[in-house]
Amino acid sequence: MPETSVKQAIKREDLKPGENLCDYCTAKCCRYYAFPITKPKKWRDFDFIRWYLVHGKAAIFVDDGTWYIMVYADCNHLLPDNRCGIYETRPQICRDYTTDECEYDIDSGYDKLFETPEQIEEYAEAMLPPNKRAPWSKLRQQSFTLPLVTG
Repeated sequence: MPETSVKQAIKREDLKPGENLCDYCTAKCCRYYAFPITKPKKWRDFDFIRWYLVHGKAAIFVDDGTWYIMVYADCNHLLPDNRCGIYETRPQICRDYTTDECEYDIDSGYDKLFETPEQIEEYAEAMLPPNKRAPWSKLRQQSFTLPLVTG
């Protein structure tokens, strides 16, 4: 792993005048993006979420009742020192983001977090009424015998 010039962690309130919190950060804000999605209400909705999760490098979280998809992806312009390689021409969303509300010292705590298709399947099975559950849930309860292939 490349060595970085990030300083040892510091508390926000201990910053000296003129210091930038980004000097102490591991660029959490540049390592994923997330956007809200419609809250799932029926099996088809949960199945779309399963589809997101089978692609890997994604998670679903719920925060204050809003559902989000989070895609783990480092920014292509993130430098080894966790600084922006295109700072002067960075996208507006980056310009609008401030350290006032950044995740520097926040340990991500979500109301719900789903990182695997199995987790969302289990949640859907618990939340949906029996007649609205996944078509494959009945299949899982059956046992299958595969034919023996001899050669």
